[in-house]
Amino acid sequence: MTRYNLNRRISKLGFIIATCALAMACSNGNEAAVKTQDGDTVKAGVERTSSRILEILDVKGKVTETGAMTSRCSDYDSDEEVYRARHPWSIYKAPFADMQKGMDRLRVELPKDGWKIVRDGVDGSKAKSPQIVAESKGGEFAVDVRLHKASKVGNAPDLLEVTVESACYRSK
Repeated sequence: MTRYNLNRRISKLGFIIATCALAMACSNGNEAAVKTQDGDTVKAGVERTSSRILEILDVKGKVTETGAMTSRCSDYDSDEEVYRARHPWSIYKAPFADMQKGMDRLRVELPKDGWKIVRDGVDGSKAKSPQIVAESKGGEFAVDVRLHKASKVGNAPDLLEVTVESACYRSK
């Protein structure tokens, strides 16, 4: 496994830990806090939220084309139908300076859109990539944005990595 892949796995683990802390229903097992929702509606909300993040970033480059996906919330028994929607995507083939400016725009615009920035610093990777983690006003979404500098290890390009997740929800 290349260092780049290992750093990406560590980054994903850090995001999972951060979002579980953000989504109280995920971290404390409070059954009342988990809403019952239609999975397609939640996925659509995550994708709309991703689109808004992309607008705020306003970085011209290539964007990976993935859709939101559903996975079980890990703090619940496997027989319970408690899920979260997750939409990972990235921007690449853009100047690094433009990506940095996009991160700066997030710092200013997310709070104006009702988001609370809960982490703004560097991630836990060896590269110490800049990271912003924020939670939407109602706690229904969380976003993790990381800025990765190009690396010869794994031939990794400059990359703005974004993951939007929903809070845990019970399937209808």
